[in-house]
This record gives sequence, C-alpha cells and structure tokens, in this order.
Amino acid sequence: MDRFGEMLVFVRAVEDGGFSAAGRSLTMTPSAVSKLIGRLENRLGVTLFHRASRTVTLTAEGEAFYTSALRAIEAIEEAEASVFGGRAAKGTLRIRSMPTFATHQLAPLVPAFRRLHPALRLDFVLSMEPGNLLDGGVDVAIHVGELADSSLVARRFSSTRWIICAAPAYLAARGIPTSLADLAAHECLNFPTTAPWSIWSVRDGPGTLRRLKPAGSVAANQGQMLLAMARAGAGIVRLAEFHIVGDLRSGRLVELLPEHHSGAEDPIYALYSSRRYLSQRIRVFLEFLDASFSQGPPAWRRTDAERVAPAAREGQRVTHPGSPGHAGAR
Repeated sequence: MDRFGEMLVFVRAVEDGGFSAAGRSLTMTPSAVSKLIGRLENRLGVTLFHRASRTVTLTAEGEAFYTSALRAIEAIEEAEASVFGGRAAKGTLRIRSMPTFATHQLAPLVPAFRRLHPALRLDFVLSMEPGNLLDGGVDVAIHVGELADSSLVARRFSSTRWIICAAPAYLAARGIPTSLADLAAHECLNFPTTAPWSIWSVRDGPGTLRRLKPAGSVAANQGQMLLAMARAGAGIVRLAEFHIVGDLRSGRLVELLPEHHSGAEDPIYALYSSRRYLSQRIRVFLEFLDASFSQGPPAWRRTDAERVAPAAREGQRVTHPGSPGHAGAR
C-alpha cells in the first residue's frame, strides 16, 4: 500500500475509534490495520496512537498528522472531482437505513437518482442494529430519532410523527380506546424493550408528556412485522407515519388518540464521516435527499382533518372489553 493508502487507513482508524472498527470499514483485519499504522509511524519516526488493551487515542503528533492528512486527502479528492466536471459521480455509494424507511421512502426514488447519476452504483444495507452506523464501509447512514453524542456529521432532511393505530377488525372486536388508561386493557404490539421505539411518548394534558411502555404479549424487532400483525387485527401498534401513511389513508389502519400525540416529531438525519471534504458520490446523494424531502411538508404528512379520532369521525359507540355491548362479552 502506498503513502496515500496509509493515510486513508490512519484517518479511518481515527474516525472509527480503533483498529478493529477501521478494519470492518475497510474490509481488513485489525492486525493488517495495526501493521500499516506501525509502518506509517516507523516512516514518520513518531508515535501516532496511545495504545491500551481496548482503546487507542491520538498522541499530540497524531493530532497534528490527522489534520494534515485530511488536507492531503481533500486536495486529492478535489483534483479527482475536477476531472469529472464537478458533479459527476461514480463508484459505489453504500447507504445504511432502517428497513422501513428504505423500503417505503428511498426505494421509489432510486430510478430518479440513477437517471441523474448513471455511473454511480448503489449498495443498500438495511439494519436496525446499534453500534457504529458507518461500519462495513458505509458512506451515508439514514437515522430516525435523536442522536447520541457522535463524531459523525448529522444533516437533517425530514421528520416523522409516530402514530398509534389499529385495524378496524381489531377495534370492532375489542373496542376503541378513548384514553391512555384504556390501552392497559388492549393488546399492544411493540418493539423489544431494548429498542428506543418501544417507549411511546404521549401528551397527557396540556404541556404534560408521558413515556409509556404499554403491556403486550407480542414484540418484533422489525416494523414490517409489527405492521403485518396490526393489519391482521392482532393489536394496537405505534409506527412511524412514513411507514403506515398508505394504510391510514386507505382505512386499513385507524389512528387512535390523536389528541394525545406528543406534538414532537423525530428528526430524520443523513449521517456521514466528520471529514470536511465530501466525495462526489456522497455530496450528490445528500443534495438529492434535500431536493426530495426538504422542499416542503413530507408526502406522508396528513392534515388535521385526516387525523380525527375514529369515535368522533364515525360517531361510533365506544365499547371496552367486558362491556355489555362488546363482542367479546357475548
């Protein structure tokens, strides 16, 4: 590997936080990364990293070299970009996203993006696993929700509400909850307790927010599975509006308790490396996201009229499990 390659490995080790993480990003073994860093240190005559049993941190010399390496990489990539006319992008762009956002929002946009950038190959990684979102050579990660402290750059391009809903068949059999307390008598489908989306943020009175973990006997770590069960009438679920807007508008699912919506929306970010210069393939994708999502309300945003609670909209008599008029009581 030449000197430029050594710099790339060094920068990746800094930004990924260690040799093992850098190896995963670059498809190299940790020992190969360590060997290259050692060779770079020998050539420079300085120690770039303090090495501990589980962590590595930059020395003062490492900090200085990191700044210089970024400038060198930036200059080379700018020179390469100029060859392709500034906006041309080629190579492989690896994008990580939660499966539901990729399937329902990104997939329909792929043809338009490919027409703009036919020389660019797209490689989607669909995952909800925690950890370093740019592991495995990922260029851009789509993240829904607030971020923990991170060295990554976060570019917000949209937002989504989380909607409590159920199928008409379930509501006909079990009744329509009209208060948060009613949820305790219902089967609530949810993400595993370790997932941040398992907590339902709701408004309980003016200005009062509550964080609920509703009871239920069924959990799944994929939103598509929860949606399929809700459609089948298995229970009440809380899912992102971008995921279920088609079901809500068609009537396959009915929104519940809209007056208790927290009012807050989860931001949707594009995350990428903290390097100041972006490769053309990342830059054009970020520009495309902005053009597709940031020019107005998202396509999945419903009006207030569409969000009227079912009992109010249809004038239905609300029944609850065990009440005389409830199907389950007969």
